[in-house]
Amino acid sequence: MTGPRVEDEQRVPIGSNDDVVRARQTVRTYAQQCGLSLVDQTKLVTAASELARNTLVYGGGGLMRCATVRSGARVGVHAVFEDSGPGIPDLDLALTDGWTSGGGLGLGLSGARRLVDEFELHSEPGAGTKVSVTKWAR
Repeated sequence: MTGPRVEDEQRVPIGSNDDVVRARQTVRTYAQQCGLSLVDQTKLVTAASELARNTLVYGGGGLMRCATVRSGARVGVHAVFEDSGPGIPDLDLALTDGWTSGGGLGLGLSGARRLVDEFELHSEPGAGTKVSVTKWAR
C-alpha cells in the first residue's frame, strides 16, 4: 500500500507577521477547495496559525508547505512547517497540555495536535523543528 498522494503544493516563506497571515490564508483556501466543513476549516486554520507563529517566533522564521492530499477516496489538506532554529529541547514537555513558553495563541503544540487528524513533530536541539499536520474531509 502506498501513502497519500500530494497534489498542488504551495510554499509560503515565514519571516514576518504578514507571512503568518499569508500562511493562514493559504491553508484556509486549501481547506475550502477540499470541502472541509466550516468547523474543520476553523480547526485546521487555527492549528496552522499557531504553527506558523511558532515557526516565526521560536524558529526565527522558516517555510510552510501546503498541499492537497489524497488517499483512496479521502481528500484532505497537508501542511508542513519547518525552521532551522534552536529546536525543542524537551518534546514531551512541549507537547504537555497547558504548557507554553509564552506568546502564540496559547494553544501550544498539544492544542494544535488536538485540532488535526494527523500530527508529526521532529525536532533536535540546534537542528530546527519540522511539524506536519493533516486534516481530512469527512
